[in-house]
Amino acid sequence: MKWRYGDPSAHDPEVLPTEEEITVIDIYSTATKLSFKRFPSHSIAEDLALNGYLATAPLHPELAISFKTLELFRSIRLFKASFSTEAFAKLLCHMYTIPYRRFYRTALADAFDIYLTLLRDVKTQVMGALGRDAPGWRAKNACPACNYKIVGEEPPTFNRMIVMDGNNSLKRVATSGGRQQADLRVFEDHDYFLPRDFVDQYANEVKSRQVPRKPELVEDPHAMPEAESEDEAAPEAEGDPTDGAEQLGACASNWKAAAADEKKRMWSIYDESGIFASACRHSLILWIADMVRSGELAKYGIATTAKVLTEIGGKNMHGYDIGCEFLATVNNSSIGEAFRDSGSCFCVNAFHGYSHSYTCQVKFHPLRIVGMGLEDLETMERIFSASNQLASITRYASPYRCRVLIAMFFEHWDSEKYSNIGLMLYNNYRQALQIIEEKTPMLHEAMSALQITEADLEKYRAEEREYFSSLRDEDPEDLRDVLYVEALRELEELRDTSARYYDRTARAADAAAKAGSGPALTFLTPTSGPTTYDADLSATRKLETRRRYLRDRVDQLTADVNEIEVRFGIEKRWEPMDEKYLKAVKYIATRTYQRALGRLQRLVIQRLFELHKMNIAQTGYKARTYIAKNLQRRCKAIRTAVKAYNAAASALDPPRETIDWSTASHYNFIEQFPFLQDTRNDLREKSWAMPAGREVMRLSERVARAHEEIKNVHRELRRLQTWIRDEEQLFTAVLADLKDKNPELHGAVLEFWRRRKTANARNAAYIHATHTLPGFSGIREPGTHDGPSLLPSHLQGAATSAAPDMLTEMAGISVGDSELPDLVEEEDEMDEQMTGLLEFMHTLAL
Repeated sequence: MKWRYGDPSAHDPEVLPTEEEITVIDIYSTATKLSFKRFPSHSIAEDLALNGYLATAPLHPELAISFKTLELFRSIRLFKASFSTEAFAKLLCHMYTIPYRRFYRTALADAFDIYLTLLRDVKTQVMGALGRDAPGWRAKNACPACNYKIVGEEPPTFNRMIVMDGNNSLKRVATSGGRQQADLRVFEDHDYFLPRDFVDQYANEVKSRQVPRKPELVEDPHAMPEAESEDEAAPEAEGDPTDGAEQLGACASNWKAAAADEKKRMWSIYDESGIFASACRHSLILWIADMVRSGELAKYGIATTAKVLTEIGGKNMHGYDIGCEFLATVNNSSIGEAFRDSGSCFCVNAFHGYSHSYTCQVKFHPLRIVGMGLEDLETMERIFSASNQLASITRYASPYRCRVLIAMFFEHWDSEKYSNIGLMLYNNYRQALQIIEEKTPMLHEAMSALQITEADLEKYRAEEREYFSSLRDEDPEDLRDVLYVEALRELEELRDTSARYYDRTARAADAAAKAGSGPALTFLTPTSGPTTYDADLSATRKLETRRRYLRDRVDQLTADVNEIEVRFGIEKRWEPMDEKYLKAVKYIATRTYQRALGRLQRLVIQRLFELHKMNIAQTGYKARTYIAKNLQRRCKAIRTAVKAYNAAASALDPPRETIDWSTASHYNFIEQFPFLQDTRNDLREKSWAMPAGREVMRLSERVARAHEEIKNVHRELRRLQTWIRDEEQLFTAVLADLKDKNPELHGAVLEFWRRRKTANARNAAYIHATHTLPGFSGIREPGTHDGPSLLPSHLQGAATSAAPDMLTEMAGISVGDSELPDLVEEEDEMDEQMTGLLEFMHTLAL
């Protein structure tokens, strides 16, 4: 701090220094030697630091690296997280025109660790001077749009919208072969990470369980059963987020299957198998937990929720891709009572929600929840898309360096997302205004055409929720009947085949007896061309094998049918014309139709997510190529599934309408699945199940969420505006207080303020842009904070009476009406693409 912000040349004139020389690295000057003054009262590391260099050893260094070089390396890593130490060391060797040696990489890595430690110490002092060093301050107050409440504001439906999810990209390989970890340092200088002992408090809240298997009625009765895999035979002791529910739902089954595909039980070569992170809806990180030698277990989500309850409190909405099932897990855990008392709830993310069952979507999809606005809660997907860049440099790092790099990345992420809060609110407001302007006339016209009112729409929603909540799984008695009738049908079919075979043999025997020609013979079908004894012998043996198989299979099926009749108390064997038999045959046709429809739905949804994955940033070439090939196969599979569906639909009584490939390949086809599944025709006469009724309900919900988003942006925009004004007063008072008391700390605070001022200027510009939008109906002036002052207690009397206008003087940027469009439209192209994606996800009809 003295070198950077103070006077490094100041020293006691009575003390005579000595001259020393050391080998140095400085990418700016490419100097190889540094002559510097040594003072008896200083260590060599201190004297080098006063000259702008960091020693690579504390007592007898042979090399020193300039602070400017280390800062350049840090800055590159902030904006290119995958940039490795080895790459920068090779760059330095290139600039110095010397051969690369691993020694330089090691020296650079060690010096960089020390440099980051110094920066963290400086930031700790800066935060202390600003009064922001209280435990948990960052998570509570880093996002002013979430936290900085204003006196007299309209209370929100949810105090905060919080998202959480796990990601297995940031895996770290453990040491192997019994070797000890060389780097034993523990990184505890940041409050991003939840302590492992805190997370492990909830390790035994949920026990693992396997997915219960229903009776499988395989299409091929002769297929050999598959052997259980090793993972299936040995479930984890700890449960995943879905294991806390009393009954396993369809969403949980699908999530477990997906988790198995993603290697939910991590290989033992990894010490950390990823991270479980949480953030606010404005993308600022709350907490991170290491997933230690495990997949996405329940304890990580429970620990994060417990932290939210104790540190943030209030009624919050938690978005999680399996939130529908995890809600039951939380309610059954040790924090369940506190969670219920807070009024908080869980929901699913908008995009992931379309892969959930329709019953789940009706209750847990953001489009259906009052107060959610236009929030899609897919924040963690965007965060992980960026943080995946770290994977290449953390995979083989030590635990200390792995955490250091993750913390550095997310600290920079938060600073960027803070500067984009105004942009996010501006885009959300524009999107909400556009929806209201375009969809409201369409909604009124449709309601008028259908002669329905808002009260009717509410009635439809209630009926829809009641209908889908009353749906149940297959009745075990129906499954028994299916098993019995399928066995009877197969037995009858084999008997017919066997009878035809034996009838042919019997006729041949009778003919032989009448002709007195000896034993009966069955002749093979005549063939043209030459024949061989071996070929004829093989064909004869195949016929004999076929005869033995038919006889044995008939005996086996007869025994199976007898066993079923004894077990279920069936006194008289069902005949094809019996009422129960016909009912079971009809149910089998329906069941075949449902399974064909389920497979088609699964393939269409997989195609949807793979197309989404193709557009995710940082998806590598190999991954994109692999996904593209999978899409080609998936499209063929969908065509096959369409054929199977049409065959099953035609077999129903009455037959269902068939579909073609163009219909199944369209995204909006997803909305049809819940209604195609209705084979009892219970929905045919429901107004809310008609295509027109569903479209009106969707439009109504979309418009309602847009009006909610308008209110949310009004509230959050004014909070941000008030925060910017109050924060300028804070820095003005703190800088004035430190100017004479502590010049070095004054310089550090001033540098922090300059960067913060630029971010605030950007936010202020978007606040003004939102205020000038046609249709803006909020309050344009900042308010009064409903809470303690930002100023430390000893400076509260020193606050300036009036702060400069942030829109015109922040960071020296003149933001006039003529210049504002340029600032706002810089990112319009990218914003429109993202808005289009969000609009597409929301227009996927439920």
